[in-house]
Amino acid sequence: MNPTLSPATPLRPRRRAILVGASSGLGAALARKLAREGWTIALIARRAELLERLQAEINADGIIRALTYIHDVKRHEQVTPLLRQIVADLGGLDLFIFNAGINLPPGLETLNAETDLEMIAVNLSGAIAWLAPVANLFKEAGEGMIVGVSSVAGDRGRYANPGYNASKAGLTAYLESLRNRLSRHGVHVLTVKPGFVDTDMLRASLGPKPFTISPERAAEDIYRAIRQRKQVIYTHPIWRWIMLVIRHIPSFLFRRLRI
Repeated sequence: MNPTLSPATPLRPRRRAILVGASSGLGAALARKLAREGWTIALIARRAELLERLQAEINADGIIRALTYIHDVKRHEQVTPLLRQIVADLGGLDLFIFNAGINLPPGLETLNAETDLEMIAVNLSGAIAWLAPVANLFKEAGEGMIVGVSSVAGDRGRYANPGYNASKAGLTAYLESLRNRLSRHGVHVLTVKPGFVDTDMLRASLGPKPFTISPERAAEDIYRAIRQRKQVIYTHPIWRWIMLVIRHIPSFLFRRLRI
C-alpha cells in the first residue's frame, strides 16, 4: 500500500509525474533526479522488489515523493483504470515519461520472430497503450508534457537487430505525430534518443559501445531538456552528429555494413 501524500497548498504546489519503466537503470536515475527536483512521482514497473527499494530510498527522509504501481506494459487493458487511479492519487498530472523497453538481440546469423515481436510488444505497443490516453488527458486539460525514451537505433534500419530498430523507429514516429497533433493544444512532447547508456540492456547488446554514458548523466540531459522544452534530444549529444552521418550514408553502401 502506498503512503498518503501530504496535501498541496498554494504556497507549496505539487509537481506530479508518472514514470513508466522506473525500476532500474535510466528509469531509476530519472526517478531520483525528479525527486531531488521536488517532483512527486508515480513509479511504474513489473519488478515489485526493485520498485519498493527505490521508493524507500526516495522517501527515506520522511517526505513522500514516490508512489509505486506494479504493471506490465503488455497488459493494455490495465492502462486506463491504472492511469485514472494514479491521477487521483497524485491529485493531477503534469509530466508523463515512458521509459519501459527491452532489447533481445537475435545474433548476427538467424532472425527470431518471437523475440522481435516481444520487443515490438513492449517498446512500441506498450508505449502506445499509455501514450494515447495520456495524450487525450493532456489535450483536454490544455497543458502537460510527454517524454518518450526512444533510441538512436530507431534512426535507421541496421543489420544487427531489426526488431529493436523497428520498435524504436515506430516509437519515434508516434511521438512526432503526437507532437504535431498536441502542440496546438498546449501540450509539449519530447523525444529522447539515447546512444549507449551503461545499463543491463546495453550489456545484452553485441559489438563495440562507443561514447557510453552513465544513467545519471543521461537523466541530467533529459531533465535539462524537459526544463528547456526541447522537442528532440540525443544523449550523449555527440550522437546527433553521428546519426546525421549514418542517416546520409547511401543505401548501397549502408547495406554492406554490419552495424
